Amino acid sequence: MNKVTKNIKDYVIITFGITLVAIGTYFFLMPNDIAAGGVNGLAMIINKHFPVLPVGTSMFFMNIILFIIAFIMIGKTFGARTIYASFLLSGVIRVLEVVYPHNVPFTDDALLELFFGILIQGAGMGIIFNKNASTGGTDIIAKILNKYFHTNLGKGVLMSDLTITVLAVFTFGLKEGLYALMAVTLNGMVIDRMIEGLNSCMEVRIISEKRDLIEEFILKKLGRGATTYYAKGSYSKHNIEVLCTIVDTKEFIKIRNFIKDVDPKAFVNVTEVFETLGDGFKTF
Repeated sequence: MNKVTKNIKDYVIITFGITLVAIGTYFFLMPNDIAAGGVNGLAMIINKHFPVLPVGTSMFFMNIILFIIAFIMIGKTFGARTIYASFLLSGVIRVLEVVYPHNVPFTDDALLELFFGILIQGAGMGIIFNKNASTGGTDIIAKILNKYFHTNLGKGVLMSDLTITVLAVFTFGLKEGLYALMAVTLNGMVIDRMIEGLNSCMEVRIISEKRDLIEEFILKKLGRGATTYYAKGSYSKHNIEVLCTIVDTKEFIKIRNFIKDVDPKAFVNVTEVFETLGDGFKTF
């Protein structure tokens, strides 16, 4: 995949993530006055005090200053993608405000709507972060914390959004403010789990009499590398060879099916790996 094609694919994925964030925010959080941090939460607070300023428009203008910070401290790729994502998010929300006015909650259960809103929004933000972008605003601060202090992105979002959560208490009341605090905490957890899920791989360790056939399948059919460990069985006292490889979920299914065909008695141990860096996987 060449660089242009990869960039186009990344922007399509970012657009999908933005759509999720907009849906979660507009349909579930905004009608319940849940300012779940970020520029969108701050925009909701401003809109509450100054109804003449729409949420989408406020988000658009507040992001400009943070773009400069993103370009300087993180890099032009992140900065450019963040500009695209944040403008698109404000635009989508503004379009929804015009096309489908929605000021009344779907249900009378704010906690239920908070859960689904954050689940959708957090999943979208995880997708966006994973493509080296953000929705702008306090997400940029989270990315800076991640780059320079190695803080998990979800925790960085939580740390940067606490101030807005406090403002939400004074703007929407204690109940809504506590909902906002819950939303920010849950949002950070969902973001981290989403990123881990998107980057997860399977570490597969295999003990088999057909080790050579399995190794050939991994190297030639899947195009993956493998490592052989030499061990000794505690019960049999025999020397054994343990074949180890790291693959994605689809490739693991292929390996499992192949082993089932050539050696149903093989011993296979699988561990989920949340991040793999290096040749053939994610770059540093």
